[in-house]
Amino acid sequence: MDRIGGVAVAFAVGWNIALIGPVATRLSHVYGVSLTVVLLFVTVQFVLHMVMQLPGGRAADRIGARTSALIGLGLILAGNAISLPAADAWLGFLGRAVVGIGTGFAFVGGSDYIRSRDSSPLLQGIYGSGSVLAPGIAVALLPFLTGRSGWRAPYLSAIVVAGACAALLAAAPRSPRGLRHAGERLEAGFFRDARLYRLAAIHAMSFGFSVVVGNTVVTLLEHHGHSKRSAAIAGSLTLLLGFFTRIAGGQLLRRRDARAWVAASLAAGGAGAVALGLPLPYALLLLAAAVVGLAAGIPFAMAFAGGAQARPDAPGAAIGFINAWASLVIVAGTPLVGLTFSLPGDGRIGFVALGALAALAALATPR
Repeated sequence: MDRIGGVAVAFAVGWNIALIGPVATRLSHVYGVSLTVVLLFVTVQFVLHMVMQLPGGRAADRIGARTSALIGLGLILAGNAISLPAADAWLGFLGRAVVGIGTGFAFVGGSDYIRSRDSSPLLQGIYGSGSVLAPGIAVALLPFLTGRSGWRAPYLSAIVVAGACAALLAAAPRSPRGLRHAGERLEAGFFRDARLYRLAAIHAMSFGFSVVVGNTVVTLLEHHGHSKRSAAIAGSLTLLLGFFTRIAGGQLLRRRDARAWVAASLAAGGAGAVALGLPLPYALLLLAAAVVGLAAGIPFAMAFAGGAQARPDAPGAAIGFINAWASLVIVAGTPLVGLTFSLPGDGRIGFVALGALAALAALATPR
């Protein structure tokens, strides 16, 4: 039950990450605002998700990972409930802000809870897979749910999912507590620990990188003559395929050559992004999108298991620190790549630059 409850947290967080995008156009009509305003709901959520990573990790270290994750799930429930009473854009903004705080607490707490029950990197990979499986399911179901139940359906679905996941976690055993929870402050050397920055680099340029690619590749391909359906298929591959390789990444850490596999995945993902920025036939672009998705999942287990191992005095804070950098890449990288659509190449420069940075991150891969 502890493993099911822990992975359920990742699923609830993932569901809320994909809540607005699939129905953004419909919500813009209901709220009476532009599509840009509705998409800002997502930006607000991600910014607060990023800001809350380290506090969420500290909370897991201080009060216990299970308790911290339950608080996060409670905030997710509250944030979605705030958006229900009326189609008011301010309620939408406030709701997503509260949800962002909740996902920040829940994701780090859930990961640390999994680690406290079973330190296997494979289980961390399964945890990470839950967070990418949920958005894929949400993207497929939400347009149908909205068509049947109206504009409140995304928020209602999130309440149902978060409530069910909270029940599973509440039924799971408490996370063990020990001396690691006693510190009032992080040790002075925490923010000077080079291991954390190396792990943050590989996570940011795998998960964060794949989200940026997934958010912008549809626009890129449409601008270069591909149909909306064809572009959407390519975009989905950059995210969904990570479900399989996050589990595989946990298995790979048992091998002596794990570092080489992780470094190779970063280089491959970077090459895939560069290929997406080239004028290639659609079949090759689809292959490149698949490479990005598959490669992005492999470093996850190393980043999260490695962070907790590097800082046994504050494992939750270490996981939060590492994940915050990936969130920063998403928040800053998506609009920056978007700006390159106004430059020569209509977005291609951004994909080539992003791919080069991801490949360069392979040099940061720790042993």
